[in-house]
Amino acid sequence: MHVPTLSIVGVGLLGGSIALACRQKKLAGRIVGYDPSADALRRAADRGMLDEATDDVCRAVARASLVVFCVPVDRIAEVVGACAEACRPGTLLTDVGSTKTAIVRRLAGRLPPGVNFVGSHPLAGSEKTGPENARADLFEGRLVVLTPVGDPPAAVWTIGDFWRALGARVETMSPEKHDEVLATTSHLPHLVASVLAGVLPLEWKRLTATGFRDTTRLAAGSPELWRAIFLCNQPALLAAVGDFQAHLERFRDALAKGDGERLRLLLEQGKYVRDSLSEP
Repeated sequence: MHVPTLSIVGVGLLGGSIALACRQKKLAGRIVGYDPSADALRRAADRGMLDEATDDVCRAVARASLVVFCVPVDRIAEVVGACAEACRPGTLLTDVGSTKTAIVRRLAGRLPPGVNFVGSHPLAGSEKTGPENARADLFEGRLVVLTPVGDPPAAVWTIGDFWRALGARVETMSPEKHDEVLATTSHLPHLVASVLAGVLPLEWKRLTATGFRDTTRLAAGSPELWRAIFLCNQPALLAAVGDFQAHLERFRDALAKGDGERLRLLLEQGKYVRDSLSEP
C-alpha cells in the first residue's frame, strides 16, 4: 500500500518505529510528526524520521491520508476529538493504545462525516521510550489487534493492510474482549513485575542475578504511562489481579502445609503454559 501523507501524533518509541518502518519500506510519500515535546521532535528529525515536524496537532493532521495516534492511552480520545475537525473527509485515524473500550466509547458518533477511527493495538514495544529507541523492525512478525465498532469495512481493511505492510499479523476482536485479554497478558505482568521489584530492599540488590532482573524487567517502564493504562483498564485488571491472588494463595497454602506434591503440580502447570508460548 502507499500513504500519500502519514501523520504521526506522538513521536516516541512506537510512533518513531512506525516512521522508520514506513521510510524503510517506502510506504509513505510524506511523514508529518507532532509531539508536545520540542526535544522529542528534534530527536526524531535527527534520525530522519520526519519530513515535517510541528507542535500544532491540527496542522499535523490537516493534509493527512492516515493519522496514527501514539500519545498516552488516557489522552488518545481527547487528542483525536481535538483535531478531528481539522481532518479532510476520507482521512483514516487509528492508534496504538493498549486499552480500547474507553477510547471507542468516547469517540463513538463524535467524528466529522467521512473521518473514521479504527482502534489498533500493536503487541510490540519495550520498557524503553523515546524516538532514540525506535526500530524499523519493531512490528515484524508481531500481532496487531484491531477493535472496530461499526466502522466501514473498507476502513478496517485499509488499517489492517497498513499494519500488514509494516510486517505485522492482524487480528480483530471487540474492544471489551481486547481489554479483558490484555489485562492478563500485558497489564498484569507489568503490575506483578513492579510489585516484585518494589519488595526488594535496596541493600540486597547486589545479590540479584538473572532471574530477578529478567522477571522485573517490565518494572523499568514509564510509571506515568503505566498508571494511565492501569486506570483505563481498571475493571479488567482488577479481575486479573483477583485471579492472580487466588492462584498465589494456592502456592502459599501448599507451601504452608509442606505439600510437596501439590507444589510440584502447580509448578508443572506453570511450566506447561510457559513452554507452550514457544509453539506457533
